[in-house]
Amino acid sequence: MKQTLRDLAEKLGCRLLGEGSVTVSSVSSLQSATGESLVFVEDTKHLDAGLKSSAAAVIAGQFAAALDAARKPILISTQPRLTFARAAQLLRDSDNNRAIHPEAIVSASARMGTNVAIGPRAILGEHVSIGHETTIGAGSVVGDYATIGTHCRIDANVTIYPCTTLGDRVVVQAGAVLGSEGFGYVRDPDNGRYEQFPQIGRLVIEDDVEIGANSTVDRGALDETRIRRGTKIDNLVHIGHNVQIGEDVVIAAQTGLSGSAIVEDNVIIGGQVGIADHVRIEAGAILGAQSGIPTKKVIRGKGVVFWGTPARPIREYLKELAFLSRAARKER
Repeated sequence: MKQTLRDLAEKLGCRLLGEGSVTVSSVSSLQSATGESLVFVEDTKHLDAGLKSSAAAVIAGQFAAALDAARKPILISTQPRLTFARAAQLLRDSDNNRAIHPEAIVSASARMGTNVAIGPRAILGEHVSIGHETTIGAGSVVGDYATIGTHCRIDANVTIYPCTTLGDRVVVQAGAVLGSEGFGYVRDPDNGRYEQFPQIGRLVIEDDVEIGANSTVDRGALDETRIRRGTKIDNLVHIGHNVQIGEDVVIAAQTGLSGSAIVEDNVIIGGQVGIADHVRIEAGAILGAQSGIPTKKVIRGKGVVFWGTPARPIREYLKELAFLSRAARKER
């Protein structure tokens, strides 16, 4: 969607150096730039490459503000990467071909807002509610009484179990499963067999959450599992029943959270982290890749990086590794 640099600068809150009538239609890397694309640079050493690229204009930091006569227009931003991401959203083509595909199966009791798109072979159950401008991809299944807010994007082959609630602007990538039964069993001591504990709670996903491909989020056992506003979840992540995740949490791929774990606001969780049941990760903590958190452990320390199994502050962890390394050399 073409926009002039003058309009973009106003929307992005940037200072524009150069010709404002120049139009751009996309974002790109420096290497793949064209005459209608927008690129960004984050430091002085890459500024010259950006100006020499084929791009129509460059987003750069305050270091470029002193240029009097640049080769091409520059948008000055205090956060070039963030501004570039926002520009990409503004330049994204709007989907004007929005409709309910004739091969979709939509219950007569389903309620839908305006400009909703439903892909082929998608199934919407009884009393489903879909908000304005939401897209349901091909082959996805939305169970009875599920609610999906406005401007959501549900990609192909997503399964949303009954009574699950999604807020506004939620993105769910292909193959994800939301609201499935949790892994909870009670053992009969007389015969050693396991019987399922009731999994009758629900799943609530708040606004602006994104869930990666083939991730799974279980509903609560008796109450609810909740993912709060702005959290971003990578591919192949599993979130167990009764888990509570705070706002603006980031969880990388192949991480698993066991039942009743609590993750507070602004936590960062690396890839392949294992979090046991009833763990609490307090606000702002950072868990390095492949960390392990034992049952009922509390991790606290805003901005502190934890690593290892069991996870401890990285300085402590590295000291232990150094000690073991020295001890191993002495044994030789």
